[in-house]
Amino acid sequence: MSESDSSTIPDETTKPRRVTGFGRLLLLVGSIGPLGHAPASGTVAVAVAGIPLCWLMRTYLDATWYAVVTVVFAIASMALHQVGDRILGESDSRKLVWDELAGFFVAMAYAPLTWKAMVVGFFLERFIDIVKVPPANIIDKKMHNGVGVVLDDIVAGIYTALILWLAQGWLV
Repeated sequence: MSESDSSTIPDETTKPRRVTGFGRLLLLVGSIGPLGHAPASGTVAVAVAGIPLCWLMRTYLDATWYAVVTVVFAIASMALHQVGDRILGESDSRKLVWDELAGFFVAMAYAPLTWKAMVVGFFLERFIDIVKVPPANIIDKKMHNGVGVVLDDIVAGIYTALILWLAQGWLV
């Protein structure tokens, strides 16, 4: 693999690139300001930004538009993580948190729009994402690029969506 191959994992010898104005903006957006720098940054980002954004999207968008926005956000997340990780000289940087939001948006796609469902979905999706239920564990080990970073969260979101859909009577 060549050094410029986007699927390679940055190692100890890889130094972060000098961050330009665009790079700073991308890192600021990708970390959702200070949220990406908090301990347990992914969990904090979903709790502080993901739940309210998801609630707004589910309230004001019909199912089709919610799906479109979620897919576009996931694709944008892949690009953001690809470039952001390259700038930072890291693989799956904890500072970039859009992958966590994309997974949560998928998780909540068919759940009832209740606070109970949001809270259960939050904890369930975070647990499944952290445990890396197959095939997320394989994606996490083999795909070290923006697509892989986001795809393992999407897998956690799909598992969570299925569980929430099955439990929807309890979540109302």
